[in-house]
Amino acid sequence: MDFEMNDRIKTITGMINEFVRKELIPLEPEFLTHEFTEMMPEIEEKRRMVKQMELWAPNHPKEYGGMGLDLMDHAYVSEALGASPLGHFVFGCHAPDAGNIEILHKYGTPEQKEKYLRPLVEGKIRSCFSMTEVEMPGSNPVMLDTTAVKDGGHYVINGQKWYSTAADGAEFAIVMAITNPEAPPYLRASMIIVPCDTPGFNLVRNIPVMGHSGAGYFSHGEILYQSCRVPVENLLGPEGHGFVIAQDRLGPGRIHHCMRWIGICNRAFDLMCSRASQRIISPDQKTLATKQIIQSWIAESAAEIQAARLMTLHAAWKIEKYGAKEARDDISLIKFVVANTMQHVIDRALQVHGGMGMTDDTILAFFFRHERAARIYDGADEVHKMNVAKRILKGYERGGAKQ
Repeated sequence: MDFEMNDRIKTITGMINEFVRKELIPLEPEFLTHEFTEMMPEIEEKRRMVKQMELWAPNHPKEYGGMGLDLMDHAYVSEALGASPLGHFVFGCHAPDAGNIEILHKYGTPEQKEKYLRPLVEGKIRSCFSMTEVEMPGSNPVMLDTTAVKDGGHYVINGQKWYSTAADGAEFAIVMAITNPEAPPYLRASMIIVPCDTPGFNLVRNIPVMGHSGAGYFSHGEILYQSCRVPVENLLGPEGHGFVIAQDRLGPGRIHHCMRWIGICNRAFDLMCSRASQRIISPDQKTLATKQIIQSWIAESAAEIQAARLMTLHAAWKIEKYGAKEARDDISLIKFVVANTMQHVIDRALQVHGGMGMTDDTILAFFFRHERAARIYDGADEVHKMNVAKRILKGYERGGAKQ
């Protein structure tokens, strides 16, 4: 296997790195002190610049206005964009829209693609994804309370969802709801497109996360569906295939997430090394970098980032070559390894910055607050560990040590 970037991707990531450094990182002080909605005029100007550079929507279909990069190529792009919280949104490849675009492209009807997919790829609208429920375990997506009952030519949806990222200001939601309660567990739920202006769609609140409720795209909504009626034509894919579609969404999505996390690691590592080299700690002008414990943190971080990055690239390569099913162990492994690597690197970087690390004078405190959830969403660490361990041990049960 060869993880060498081709010349085209080297050029693309080089342009992205320069844009992030010159155009996005300077916006971060304002981003940290203002509501995201207040920044939208500036953000839209940056998006216009990205489109002029022909770097818009890197992983989305060409026929709808994207660049059409494959999974491996977009992995490198996601790493470059991860250096700033603004990166993926400004370049039009942000979650949850990225995952919604993937499943609309694969399962959507021609009418759904024109009405929802095309403007979504073009960045004219936003969407959200409603699966997680307040009273149900998020790591077990077959356990849902939300129902969608057929009534003539409509589905009537009732239920309570939360952590529907970016619901505030979204044009539509893709909702996971039980449509076939008597079917086997993995064939009970369906995905249904619900325009957010539909009567019965109620955005209750933006959930405060680590003390900040956010606004617009940077928010997580709690939604109450109360007799929310949508046409049966809004069904996405076959009825009862919601879980199958969700798995299609999650495999590549975890590559996107993990490479974004590697980008965060790179940024935090750079800040840590710069701070250690410049922070004078004694009258004889010695810096933090002269301390062995700081040197140890830097060496450990460098090793952990490289290992996590190579694991993720290997998983992406395996998905492309053999499919997500064959790569499921690799996908589970990177999910908890990369999330924890990111936590370790951010924490060390924050510690090296001392009191400044606790403030919003750098991006580190934002990363510390908002990326802690990486070990929870898309399956908690413990669930991934348990599942991959069970699959490994099955091989030993069938006939001894794995060769």
